[in-house]
Amino acid sequence: MIYIEHRPAPALNRFVRMLWYTQAPEPGHRRERVLPTGRTQVILNLARDYILDTASSPDGPLVKAPHSLIVGARSVFEVVDTSDMADLIGVVFEPGALPLFTGDAADLFSNRSIALEDLWGTQASGLRDRLRELSAPGARLAVLEEWLTGLLHECNANGRQVPSPVVYALAHFHRVSSFNSVREVARSTGWSERRFSQVFRESVGLTPKVWCRIQRFQRAVARLHSGRDVHWTELALDCGFYDQSHFANEFRAFSGIDPTTYSSLRATPWANHVPVE
Repeated sequence: MIYIEHRPAPALNRFVRMLWYTQAPEPGHRRERVLPTGRTQVILNLARDYILDTASSPDGPLVKAPHSLIVGARSVFEVVDTSDMADLIGVVFEPGALPLFTGDAADLFSNRSIALEDLWGTQASGLRDRLRELSAPGARLAVLEEWLTGLLHECNANGRQVPSPVVYALAHFHRVSSFNSVREVARSTGWSERRFSQVFRESVGLTPKVWCRIQRFQRAVARLHSGRDVHWTELALDCGFYDQSHFANEFRAFSGIDPTTYSSLRATPWANHVPVE
């Protein structure tokens, strides 16, 4: 198995969290739940001309999606076919950055997957062919980074930035373990709660409350995936849940399974990929 994460150059790394590449043999299970992180990704299948998707139904029919997709910020899990991981490359955007690459509000893409060429047209055509002509993972990642840099220059020629109240809120939500109310954060920015929520949703793709819930959920996922001994009440409180019941309900809402089931399933290399048994 090959899995590489690449942090882009400074010109790009304020807006792109990472580029990644994987070649993974098919595991012993056919499908995996992909848990929501709230972040937008670009995914290109270099092995075949489609991506298999079953939306959010573990037992649903497989649907052929385009081979190159932008996957908007998700607030629910999706189910993927593990055969797609034979030769896959992608991009994870920083929260709030997508509109700088598209000119569109991020919430237009939420819980949706859209073909790259439908979004970026000529800027996207030929990218996958260029990547497939190369064999070295590093060379492929370099081409993808070059393409992203050019796309940013074309789509954001006036140098727009993520709105500063959104940047402030994201930093606050990351830093403060007990999530303050949206009203309190909005007051700190000088905006009304309604205005703040609207701009945050258009920038990030999710409302501030949903974003905070997903980040709290992700803290719990990381703890469970680490393999450390689990003390459920302590874990729930440490991650910002009111109690163990609140933790279990939120975990099930985002993953479709309960925390004990997550812990008992055969681990994958990625915390947010869970085998469907």
